[in-house]
Amino acid sequence: MSQKVKLRTAKVLVVDDESEITDIVQTFLTESGYSVDVLNNPRDVIAKSKEFKPDVILLDIMMPGVDGYTVCQWVKAEPELSHVPVIFLTGKDRNDDQGRSFKSGGDMYIKKPFSCERLLEIVNIVVMSTTKY
Repeated sequence: MSQKVKLRTAKVLVVDDESEITDIVQTFLTESGYSVDVLNNPRDVIAKSKEFKPDVILLDIMMPGVDGYTVCQWVKAEPELSHVPVIFLTGKDRNDDQGRSFKSGGDMYIKKPFSCERLLEIVNIVVMSTTKY
């Protein structure tokens, strides 16, 4: 007799000051089978991440008050969050910005505007490569 094992739904935290972006990404990834939470205030990322326990964080770079590089450094400095992959979503396209993304602890870099399908592919790859089910 075979047993069915229920796989845990992977969790994605979307951090962007533009609610239009977070709404689109949340809807698309939720319809694709992910559990998604959003945050429009980057200063709350540590508390939200500790509560939600995401498998991956999608993070905008250009936000008022604090940039994504700094937010990523905060996440990576927290022992219980340091393993969480960070994918930057950004309108910035210069090579030095991409390099700075990786230096701040980011794992991937996606340029806005992006297609939801491409975003899903990248999230799938990152989740499959880092999550144990």
